[in-house]
Amino acid sequence: MLLKTNNLKSIIKNATWLAVLMLFCAGTQVYAQEIIEDVKKKTEKKEDSVKPFERIKIDGVAAVIGEYVILESDITIAYQQLISEGVSAEDVGRCELAGSLFENKLYAHHAVQDSVIVTDAEVNSMVDQQLSYMTRELGTLDKVLKFYRKDSEEDFRKELFEINKGNRLAEQMRSKIVEDVEITPEEVREFFDEIPEDERPLFGTELELAQIVIEPKIPDEEEQKVIDRLKQFRIDILENGSSFATKAVLYSQDPGSKSKGGKYTLNRQTPFAKEFKDVAFSLQEGEVSEPFLTDFGWHIIQLDKIRGEEIDVRHILLIPDVTRESVEVAQKLVDSVRTAVVSGTIDFKEAARKFSNEKETKEDGGQLLNPTTGDTRFELTKIDPILYDQVSKLKTNEVSLVIPDQDRQGRKKFKLITVLNRFDEHIADYSKDYLKIQELALRKKQIEAIRKWQEEKISDTYIKINGEYRDCEFSGNWLKKEK
Repeated sequence: MLLKTNNLKSIIKNATWLAVLMLFCAGTQVYAQEIIEDVKKKTEKKEDSVKPFERIKIDGVAAVIGEYVILESDITIAYQQLISEGVSAEDVGRCELAGSLFENKLYAHHAVQDSVIVTDAEVNSMVDQQLSYMTRELGTLDKVLKFYRKDSEEDFRKELFEINKGNRLAEQMRSKIVEDVEITPEEVREFFDEIPEDERPLFGTELELAQIVIEPKIPDEEEQKVIDRLKQFRIDILENGSSFATKAVLYSQDPGSKSKGGKYTLNRQTPFAKEFKDVAFSLQEGEVSEPFLTDFGWHIIQLDKIRGEEIDVRHILLIPDVTRESVEVAQKLVDSVRTAVVSGTIDFKEAARKFSNEKETKEDGGQLLNPTTGDTRFELTKIDPILYDQVSKLKTNEVSLVIPDQDRQGRKKFKLITVLNRFDEHIADYSKDYLKIQELALRKKQIEAIRKWQEEKISDTYIKINGEYRDCEFSGNWLKKEK
């Protein structure tokens, strides 16, 4: 990420580059990251014998930042990953990418120094979610291991753990640096007034959207089948000595945990369903819960071990299915709702409140919030490609055709979408676009805070840059040249 702040274009570029780096750091591509205690001594000893201006590569080590080592292969694979994610090669230089990785390690190093806490349970949860996603995408865990050229799940988990922990530390450190940075209305006005008129940003077409989601009803008999089956599992485990882990491997429908016997490690902050955590933390070691419901389906949990604030649990998830009849009923309902809205018999928002099964948006008349910005506007060119196809040609208040969709368990559901408001492409206007301008002004101030922090930390952190990267022109003083 470049930390230049002299004009609006650089602020937007900085934000875009940071998003790209975060995408890479949070991705599932695995690359070598090591913490090597004696690398400083090795690199110093070898360079002592090198003649002035003679360039060499030392064991593939591109840089050492504090206790972290960045390998040549890290930068190469990071570059390949960004290109595979659709980033233009013209927008990614090796020097710029190397500088971004240096920053990430600087954050992680000082997060450890500042005692920033990232729990093993939190990281393990991230690993579980990644493996679950990979397994769904590739079909089986064996295919995942083969794809990433890993010998065993244990080795892969260890590598994912180190990657995620480093990234999470860096993220926490960045948040800590800017957590107290605020922007006043006067500063927003000054920021906007300093932008030359011919450099003011062009905001793309934006939409405010609402949706109605109709889900087929799960018949009571299907729910009861799942509950009865879980109750029988519980009896077999508690009274007949059956293995909870074996039953999880054989029957659980949670792809993220079934291969490891349903095991999860969690604490109170782990991002699991509230109902799941409430039951898990109410158990004694060895106890098995009664069946209970979350948005994912029906569960039973066994508490394996209590370790301070963390617990090891195993769970079995069973998902009740919908029937052909219930799907047909939902299809007829969504068709009739669309007909009523199009004919003007009922307003779209009122229909959402009355018929939608999506509890997050139902009470707001189906209106969607942009998860990136937190407001109600979606920039047309930046929305999900599938959603773009569904809404780009809709006029204001026009209702889409019925859109088939799936819930997180893969069960069929149906959607209707409408455009509540359309804001055409325009040059930034202070009164109309205040929130966006405020966000840009705050981002500039945060970047300035980060730049100041970097300058201070680079000067008092052990840093060694090797090989071709000594010729790079970094935004930060990574080579520690005298000013």
